[in-house]
Amino acid sequence: MQDAVHPLITGILISLLGIAAYKSRALDGRGALLSTVLGIVVIHLGGIYTFLALSIFLVLGVLATRHRFEEKVRLGFSSRSEKTRGAGNVLGNGLAALLFLVVEAITRQDIFWAATFSAIATVNGDTLASELGKVYGKRPRLITNFKPVTPGTNGGVSLAGEVFALLGSLVIAPFALPLTSYRLPMVVAITLGGFIGVNLDSLIGATLENRGITDNNSTNFLASLLGGITGAGLFYLIA
Repeated sequence: MQDAVHPLITGILISLLGIAAYKSRALDGRGALLSTVLGIVVIHLGGIYTFLALSIFLVLGVLATRHRFEEKVRLGFSSRSEKTRGAGNVLGNGLAALLFLVVEAITRQDIFWAATFSAIATVNGDTLASELGKVYGKRPRLITNFKPVTPGTNGGVSLAGEVFALLGSLVIAPFALPLTSYRLPMVVAITLGGFIGVNLDSLIGATLENRGITDNNSTNFLASLLGGITGAGLFYLIA
């Protein structure tokens, strides 16, 4: 009976979180529904620690987006539509991690935990770097040629943004520690994989997205996929 009740309770709790995200206007209706489905699949495949890492990303992302939001809109660094995320944003930020989780469930190899959490670290670091870098970053420069750009420009990087990218990646790493005996290599791989993934996001933004080949959601997906692959490669080298 306990085995039957546990998934039911889990589903109810995740659904309540999705409703809370919708009520707070962090996600629109489709985004909240998709995040609920994604959460149920993630907790089934990856357990509570992976789900908590994604939940922390959601909470920090909302807080970072809303930090001095009116000021960012007034200065033209953000638009009001960015305050509420949709299904495309949920997929862009969560699909790569889900793909790595599927592979981990099949292979049971720690390297795919590194990939999963590096993908989450990438999107978390990117959100903090983008949203807080707009406010605290001074003299951002385009990552491809280091020419000065206005805050919020695709591909723009700043010292403050890089610091937030590193911290945003680092905060995800502890959630992977209960899943592996290679603790230090896992922390290093996730933190660096996420940090590199954030900068790859900026590179994709400055090239493909600025040319209209990708949009924000597909850029996030590609960057988190590459960040996950980078984290896995680093883990393989140092574990």
